[in-house]
Amino acid sequence: MSRKDFNDKAIRKDLTDDELLDLVQRQTLKYFWDFAHPVSGMARERSNASKAEWGYDLDTVTTGGTGFGIMALVAGAERGFIAKKDLLAHLEKMVDFLDKADKFHGAFPHFLNGNTGKVVPFSKFDDGGDLVETSFLMMGLLTARQYFAVEPAAKDLCDKINRLWEGVEWDWYRKPGTDDLYWHWSPNHDFAMNHRIRGWNECLITHVLAASSPTHAVDAVPYEKGWARGLDFENGDRVSGIELPLGPHKGGPLFFSHYSFLGLNPKLLKDRHADYWEQNKAHTLLNRQHCIDNPKGFKGYGPDCWGVTACDNPDGYDAHSPTNDKGVIAPTAALSSFPYTPIYSMQALRHFYEDLGDKLWGDYGFADAFCESRNWTAKSYLAIDQGPIVAMIENHRSGLLWDLFMSCPDVKHGLDKLGFESEEKMQPVPKPAQPSKPPAP
Repeated sequence: MSRKDFNDKAIRKDLTDDELLDLVQRQTLKYFWDFAHPVSGMARERSNASKAEWGYDLDTVTTGGTGFGIMALVAGAERGFIAKKDLLAHLEKMVDFLDKADKFHGAFPHFLNGNTGKVVPFSKFDDGGDLVETSFLMMGLLTARQYFAVEPAAKDLCDKINRLWEGVEWDWYRKPGTDDLYWHWSPNHDFAMNHRIRGWNECLITHVLAASSPTHAVDAVPYEKGWARGLDFENGDRVSGIELPLGPHKGGPLFFSHYSFLGLNPKLLKDRHADYWEQNKAHTLLNRQHCIDNPKGFKGYGPDCWGVTACDNPDGYDAHSPTNDKGVIAPTAALSSFPYTPIYSMQALRHFYEDLGDKLWGDYGFADAFCESRNWTAKSYLAIDQGPIVAMIENHRSGLLWDLFMSCPDVKHGLDKLGFESEEKMQPVPKPAQPSKPPAP
C-alpha cells in the first residue's frame, strides 16, 4: 500500500456511505503504514513532532497508539487495503523490536525511541512502565494474534506475541498495601507518579487485561475496591433527557467511550455497575447535545458538527469535554462513535468531508482538530486519534475487531473473574413465534 494507490485528496460529493467509509478508512490507515517508523514499524506519536515544540521528535513512537494502529491495520488487511502477507511481515518486524525494547516488569513505557527501543521519558517521573499504554498495546497485539491464529506462516509471530503478553507483570503494578493498580512504575522513582487507576475513564481495558493474564493476574479487588470507588465513577444524572450511568458530569472527553472499546465489545458487557453499551451511547449523545446547545456560542457547532475530546488546540493540547470546552472539534470524536450513533456520525462525517474537506482532509485523513471561532485547523495527526477512527468504523461495519479480541480465552476468563455477564447470558430471550392470523376458534 503506497500513497499513490489511493491518495485521493480531491473532495467528491457523489460517494455512497460505504464508499465514503472505505475512503476514510484507507486514507487514515496510511498514518500507520506509510508514516510508520521505518526501523521499528511502530506508530509515531504525532506527525508534527519536534523537539522545540513538543519535546520529542519523529523518532518517538507511542506504545498505546501503536496498539490502536495494529487494530486499524488488521481492519485494513481484512478489507483488502493491505496484503495480509505484508501485514504479517510488518508485525513481525514490530514484535521483534518490542522484544528487545525497554520494559519495566514487562510493561512498556509511554514513549520509545523508534531506532533504539530505549525509553523516552514522558515527564520528570514518568520514565518507566506505563500500564495503561501497555494495555492498549496488548489489546492490539492480542487482536492480531487472533487474526493470524489459523495461519501456519504466522506461528512464530503468535508465539512472540504470547511471550510479550505473558511477560507483563500486572501484579507488580498493584502497589503493596493498596487496593489499586497503579498507572506508572519507574526504576528511578518507584511509584512517585502515584496515579491510581480508578474512577471512570479510558482504563477499563487495563483492569480487564490485568485480571486476564495467564501468568501475572490480579484478583477482582483492584476493580471493585479501587476502580469502581474512584472519583466520578458513578453518575446517574439525567442531562437533556439522557441518563448517564458512569463518569463525570456530562461524561468527560469522548475518548472514554473509544479507547477500551476498540477491542471490548460494549454490546456484550454488563456488570453490576453498568450496561456498557447504554453507557457509551448515552455519553456520545450527551457530547453531541452539548454541541447542539452550544452554551458558549462557538462558531460552527451544531447537529452535524460535534465531538469534543482530547486533541490539539490553538494553544497546545488538552482533554476537551463539555465542562472544558474551548471551541475545538476533533473529527475522531464523532467518527470513532460510529457504533453508538451511526446516523449522527455519518452526518458529521459528510460535513467534515464535503463541507470542510478543503481545510480538514489530507494525507492521513482528517486533521486532528479545528476551531472555527479562531479560524484554526491543526497541522497535526495523532496516532491515538487516527487509530480509533479506522477501528471503530470497522466495528460499526462488521464487528471484526470486537469479534477477534473477545474470542481470546484469557479475556473471557478475566471478564468472568470481574463479574461481567457472559455472552450467553446476554443473548436476548427468543420471543415465541406469532401466528400470521388468529387461531381458529
